[in-house]
Amino acid sequence: MPNSDLATIVEDIRTDFTAINSLRDATLNRSRMLTRSCAHSIRAIHRHEWAEVEKLLSEARAAAVEMVEPLADYPSLYYTGYTQDALKELVEAHAVYAVVKGEPYPTPQELHVTNAAYLKGLSEAATEMRRFVLDLVRRSRVAEAEPYLTFMDEVYSLLITVDFSDAITEGLRRQTDVLRTVLERTRGDLTMAIRQDRMAEALARFESRLEE
Repeated sequence: MPNSDLATIVEDIRTDFTAINSLRDATLNRSRMLTRSCAHSIRAIHRHEWAEVEKLLSEARAAAVEMVEPLADYPSLYYTGYTQDALKELVEAHAVYAVVKGEPYPTPQELHVTNAAYLKGLSEAATEMRRFVLDLVRRSRVAEAEPYLTFMDEVYSLLITVDFSDAITEGLRRQTDVLRTVLERTRGDLTMAIRQDRMAEALARFESRLEE
């Protein structure tokens, strides 16, 4: 019979699993906090509360570091769904800010995220642009909405060139398909709004000539 003490071996494994489980719970809580900070920052962007936005984005970056640093030796937790989803939200919030403020786009390296998380976050940022377009259309500021549609179109055109397996892109194709649908609807809504504006302008000119 071997001399190894199975009870000791199993106890060591149980201790390791306990530590991993505690880290998992902490990471899950941190991912929720990060996601919440990103959502609040996008809401503040819509309201043009720039001081609040910059504060929230700074908090989000710090929360991301706090979440990721303990996972250096635990790739299974780093690459798990809730961790990567939270990092994707970090990319989305920063990309939306960059578009609205005309700032340079952050890189994956600057945000300390994987390439897949970056592309998925970029896709969601482009999808979020629909809200900006519709808000501007409702305010009769149609011309100001066109740059947002241009960004959506550019992101979609780039993402469809990333033709790799989902095992590598982590489901990017599905999100690109969602973006395509949102892009088509937004283009249709904006085109209709532009035509209505032009028709209203034409009617106004016609009425002005009649009055003359």
